[in-house]
Amino acid sequence: MKLKILSSIDLKKEIGKIEEELKDIKENLRQKKLLQKLKTYRSFIKNNMRPEWMIMTVLPVLPPDLRPMVALDGGRFATSDLNDLYRRVINRNNRLKKLLEIRAPEVIITNEKRMLQESVDALIDNSARFGTQQLSSQRRPLKSLADILKGKEGRFRQNLLGKRVDYSGRSVIVVGPELKLNECGLPKKMALELFKPFVISKIIERGMAYNIRNANRLIEGATPEIWEILEEVIKDKKVLLNRAPTLHRLGIQAFKPVLIEDLAIRIPPMVCSAFNADFDGDQMAVHVPLSELAQKEATERMLASRNILKPATGDPIAQPTQDIVLGCYYLTKIKTNEANKEKNFIFSNSEEALVSYDFGYIKVNEPIKIKLNDEIMETSIGRILFNSVLPKDFGFVNKVMNKKELSRLISTFIDEYGIEKIWEIIDGIKRLGFFYATVSGVSWGMDDLITPKEKNGIISEAEKEEDLIKEQYKEGLLTDFERHVRIINVWDKARDRISKVVPQTLDQYGSVFTIIDSGARGSWSQPIQMTGMKGLVQNPKGETIELPIKSSYKEGLSVLEFFINTHGARKGLTDTALKTASAGYLTRRLVDVSQDLVVREDDCKTIEGIHIIRAEGDEYGYSFGQRLFGRTAAEDVKIGNKIAVKEGEIINREDAQLINDSKIETVKVRSPISCKTLYGVCSKCYGYDLAELKPIKKGEAVGVVAAQSIGEPGTQLTLRTFHTGGVAGVDITHGLERVQELFEVRVPKGKAYLAEADGIIEDIEDKKLLKVIKLKISKTSGKGKKKSKIIEYPVSRTTSIFVKSKDRVQKGDQLCEGSLDLQELFTLRDKEAAERYLINEVQKIYVSEGSGISDKHLEIIVRQMFSRVMITDSGDTNFVVGEIIEKSKFLEINREMKKTGKNPARSRQLLMGITRVALSAESFLSAASFQETARVLVASACEGKEDRLRGLKENVIIGRLIPVGTGYQVKEELKEKEE
Repeated sequence: MKLKILSSIDLKKEIGKIEEELKDIKENLRQKKLLQKLKTYRSFIKNNMRPEWMIMTVLPVLPPDLRPMVALDGGRFATSDLNDLYRRVINRNNRLKKLLEIRAPEVIITNEKRMLQESVDALIDNSARFGTQQLSSQRRPLKSLADILKGKEGRFRQNLLGKRVDYSGRSVIVVGPELKLNECGLPKKMALELFKPFVISKIIERGMAYNIRNANRLIEGATPEIWEILEEVIKDKKVLLNRAPTLHRLGIQAFKPVLIEDLAIRIPPMVCSAFNADFDGDQMAVHVPLSELAQKEATERMLASRNILKPATGDPIAQPTQDIVLGCYYLTKIKTNEANKEKNFIFSNSEEALVSYDFGYIKVNEPIKIKLNDEIMETSIGRILFNSVLPKDFGFVNKVMNKKELSRLISTFIDEYGIEKIWEIIDGIKRLGFFYATVSGVSWGMDDLITPKEKNGIISEAEKEEDLIKEQYKEGLLTDFERHVRIINVWDKARDRISKVVPQTLDQYGSVFTIIDSGARGSWSQPIQMTGMKGLVQNPKGETIELPIKSSYKEGLSVLEFFINTHGARKGLTDTALKTASAGYLTRRLVDVSQDLVVREDDCKTIEGIHIIRAEGDEYGYSFGQRLFGRTAAEDVKIGNKIAVKEGEIINREDAQLINDSKIETVKVRSPISCKTLYGVCSKCYGYDLAELKPIKKGEAVGVVAAQSIGEPGTQLTLRTFHTGGVAGVDITHGLERVQELFEVRVPKGKAYLAEADGIIEDIEDKKLLKVIKLKISKTSGKGKKKSKIIEYPVSRTTSIFVKSKDRVQKGDQLCEGSLDLQELFTLRDKEAAERYLINEVQKIYVSEGSGISDKHLEIIVRQMFSRVMITDSGDTNFVVGEIIEKSKFLEINREMKKTGKNPARSRQLLMGITRVALSAESFLSAASFQETARVLVASACEGKEDRLRGLKENVIIGRLIPVGTGYQVKEELKEKEE
């Protein structure tokens, strides 16, 4: 029956009818339905398909090898769920056949047909049928064909996007202070197994064995010759080390293996921060790049000594930490006391000074005077030693080297000597730091922590103030809320006073002061808690408890203090566990939305750009110079009458600093947002590659780098919304939640109102529970009559209102505090306002957590959020009105139309959340491997989609080289040959 109905449909006639109806229709919902229908009919015609083919009369069966049966012990069988599902279909089909033959009653036949339909549905997609899922004998839902494809364990993500690798191993890591930055210690046994094929070929080559079996026997014997061969094999080889979770590209780096006798992998201490590794039992995986090409790539691109800078910010990530900092600080700090003030050491040169140090006449941190470059300079032996490991042509560094100073010094070296040389300098600093950290004898004991004498006085003063406030509350002079706030202020002040006296109590040459002041480990808040007082803590809701912890950890906490302190400790641990998953999922969505963005050309020749405004960055503490660094100027930047940066030049660190120190308020720069390159960005609009501080090369995967740069610090962002605990203001989301809210373009919590049109604030009415902002809008009708209408915006009493009565407001102005709804901002203002707001809001969150990332990474994601358009007029193209397509495809087809003199299509710009963008990707393989696999595949099959294999994921899925980096060069070379 249904087959007959479907086969009688005339598709072309139906399309004509729908197009007629669409002309007159105004209702949105009906229009949407008709457009969907139109799209389906058109795709049927385009792919020579018929509606009746949508009903299955024949069921394809999967080959037996893909649904195996395995014999278990005791004569039982384990079988794939598919066999069960197929069996049910066959049984019901045969039963229906029999019932039809014996002409059973209609009721029974209908029921059997229903059951057959259900079993076919279950075979295709069992999880879509909620409540009527087919279960196995153990009451577990059976895994259908669609289930095999979708999810993390499905065919796409498990077997196509990720594959198991041979020639890999894993082991616990320990520190290798003697290793250079690009070396790693590899256990001998592990190396022998990893490089086995290479060793076997060498054994056969030398004639020590004539086949693989005999060579293997020799290897098992592990004779001295074998180790000799292994040494020879690994001489020029590199191995890859990876620590999970790999949050950014520095989570996998290449090293030169050095054979060691232990069973643990050794890694150089300076790469720990890139891997986020520590030595409390972390494990790392080793992989061997097998081919010549892979080895070349590992050496040229992945070697640890080439990955000094963090791609997210352009700051050095391989830099001295902990013990190294401690050693350098100890070495360069000058000890002045009464005893050595009388001594007056003057030397004619540094060699003379070092000789007297070697003979023990002078200590490493005593002040001395020395003649340097015809000047007498006051310094110390330690500083001379420190300068001995720095480049000879670099000036004499005469400062105390704490963590900040060392970091600054390394940035200067990178600017002066380039990334290629820097690792040798860092290695020299490392050796020196470790040696003098050992010599310094810095230790930490209970008696180093001295409780300040002033502590009891400060606490008793605070207690008196607290009693007074409670007294005023009892007399009814204060409300409960005011009492709470005042008591908290009292204890905050008390803790601040104590925190000022704690550092003064400690000996400034003692261990505790040295460790913290150098920046090697810890912060002042820790000794303050150990010797001063712990202070106020929060309850699980995030409200401050007004009972302070007056004891320090050294004195020990009372039972009640201990109990309220546990809230914070437990919440910290649970939040971290929950946050990791959220941050990981955010990274995955970001990668999916931006993975096909690659640098495709050198210059798109656009004159558009974005304005970077000084005041915006100042608001959340991100310096103007830092934001401009590495960007291409879109017009000449003048300081006074002098041109500092010409149009089309990249702003380097020096220029950025000059602009930062000048009076310039805004600079126009090229941006990925306004780049005109199709299916990618151009090198000029992107600017510097922050990992190399050079203009970005063609073929770089800037989309993935952007996603990783935003996702990697995501784990450090705060997790939950903290209610403001009764304090005036609105509840707004912070941290990770807020970042997700912005990228997904959701309506925010604590939304602020925007003026819907230009008008005048008539009045702000104060009602019992809320205030109402009344906006008067005047409209002129066609006949010239003025109509005015009043729009009311109700806001809570505690919300700050940004307008006064009789103020003039413009369309899109913010009326009260809160977060803006991006869609609304985009509709009422324009694309630029929404882009600017989005970038600034995300930056505020990241900068407040101490990890500012370069704006360009956010701009890449914003570009993708604005990368879809909706067709409003199809012109002479094959687009359908109401269809949502990629902007690049739209522009490409329109350019072709203009060339041939046909009418181009017209469209409306859309703003979409990252999940929606990823699902509407041009490539169906990429979209299917992201989410909603079954739905994407069904829609793609109906539309007869084809995949141009432009992005990264689709190429990984079909097993080709990805078109970025070395793969991009290969692709370009092939193109040239064809031409």
